[in-house]
Amino acid sequence: MALPKANRLKSRKDFQAVFREGIRRHGSYLTLRALKPLCSTKPSLDTATQTRQATDSADIASTRIGISISTKVSKRAVVRNRIKRQITAALHKLLPKLSPGWRLVVIVKPTAAESKCVSPQFLQELEQLLAQAEVFDGNS
Repeated sequence: MALPKANRLKSRKDFQAVFREGIRRHGSYLTLRALKPLCSTKPSLDTATQTRQATDSADIASTRIGISISTKVSKRAVVRNRIKRQITAALHKLLPKLSPGWRLVVIVKPTAAESKCVSPQFLQELEQLLAQAEVFDGNS
């Protein structure tokens, strides 16, 4: 079950922005990088920024999520894709609880493949990391 298109982080530019400016939270299997919505970071009186924020209002409406899994996790694409599907399923369950406008990148650690981690463990760890980053609705 894939994430809806509106909730996918796709462009290289978006990934780089999250890696450069986002906050980090670490778990035993996953690392979460989270970038707050543009409108809540700092309000500006600059007209160029206001027009940019107005054009980005469609992006702010939904939280966008990307998953990064390296060949260091496993050399086999089958294993990497299985882990990616499990994380996507866990994120799909958590999607209604997330605050709008966040950009998130979930990075899989090599321990996830070594320990034969399963979906409930991913779901539990994602909930913990998202709570630490205050991404859940009502926390931000």
